[in-house]
Amino acid sequence: MDIRQTVLVQAQAAKRAARKLAVLSSTVKDNALLQMADGIEKGLEGILAANRKDVEAGTQKGLTKAMIDRLTLNQGRIAGMAQGLREIAAQPDPVGSMDRMWKRPNGLEIGRLRVPLGVIAIIYEARPNVTSDAAGLCLKAGNAVILRGGSEAIHSNLAIADIIQDALSTSGIPKESVQVISITDRQAVKELLTMNEYIDVVIPRGGEALIRAVTENSTIPVIQHYKGVCHTYVDDKADMDMASRIAINAKVQRPGVCNAMETLLVHQGIAAQFLPSMIARLREAGVEIRGCPRTKELVPDVIAATEDDWYAEYLDLILAVRVVDCLDGAIDHITQYGSGHSDAIITQDYSRARKFLREVDSAAVYVNASTRFTDGGVFGLGAEIGISTQKLHARGPMGAEDLTTTKYIIFGDGQIRE
Repeated sequence: MDIRQTVLVQAQAAKRAARKLAVLSSTVKDNALLQMADGIEKGLEGILAANRKDVEAGTQKGLTKAMIDRLTLNQGRIAGMAQGLREIAAQPDPVGSMDRMWKRPNGLEIGRLRVPLGVIAIIYEARPNVTSDAAGLCLKAGNAVILRGGSEAIHSNLAIADIIQDALSTSGIPKESVQVISITDRQAVKELLTMNEYIDVVIPRGGEALIRAVTENSTIPVIQHYKGVCHTYVDDKADMDMASRIAINAKVQRPGVCNAMETLLVHQGIAAQFLPSMIARLREAGVEIRGCPRTKELVPDVIAATEDDWYAEYLDLILAVRVVDCLDGAIDHITQYGSGHSDAIITQDYSRARKFLREVDSAAVYVNASTRFTDGGVFGLGAEIGISTQKLHARGPMGAEDLTTTKYIIFGDGQIRE
């Protein structure tokens, strides 16, 4: 079969599987999730062996350090995948729940019932754990899923998918409920994006270029996450030690992910006291600083920031630093340059914290905490399908409930419309 026919067969199989998934009991789905988790733990060595092939190939290709970090699996990350599946299993089943129910004067009872989306296509780059997270969340929400990871993670993705499909079959669920497109040719993605007859929504996970390419070429609705230009604003009412700890964590703990801080904003009233020591600590951690003119006055040897730096998602140990006049200046900067992902204020002033929460229009807004917490698992969702920075149909970390929609159900006893 040619590429289009191969992808078409998978899409048709997913559509058939989705009908069966939509009516599965919570018990059957949760049992399958637990078996998936057990299988991943038992298959640790096989997954690591497959991942080593991908990492070696990626290193030879010259992938960036951030990309290699995303690609690399270890015992801890694989254990996290299994734990995520168990947490998904432990959550309430969103399918079949009633959002609300009300009675009209004519006696009709109207309700909104939560139902699966149907078939979801996930297109992602070098994050093999997405294979497990996406499969688990889609199963919990009663959706079939077609996974197309980046070619750089093909061995890892296929090893994980084999374990998941075995668990599905053992649980009496069609293995076509979770499928990986093994064709690494980009034409497979182009074909997939035109199959709106079988696929209900596309969710891309990766860099801005990938999301834009998917959005521009898809005939299927797309849930977007363009990039994570995350800010931390240190107010002049901040606890300096707290601000320093949070800034280090937000930038250094894992710089290659979308919820890492990319720009540090500092109130002019404490910049001279805070920035020299803060920049020294960041540099000790290997961070390259690109600063505004006022930052350079305080620390002359930092690299001069350009306009492009304020828009940049570095995904690396690089940080833009800007001194702002006040809280409004910080909010104005975030409004102009931010991506609507995650932004934080460090302050002990309650009214300023409230103002920041009200006026910063991002998917996750923090007071006195690191932006690194924007994560489905950390938020108690078990895992996430992605972090949506748009406003329809979901926003922020997307768990199982975000992979459902609603339909109206109406109960009558013979009413007709006059």
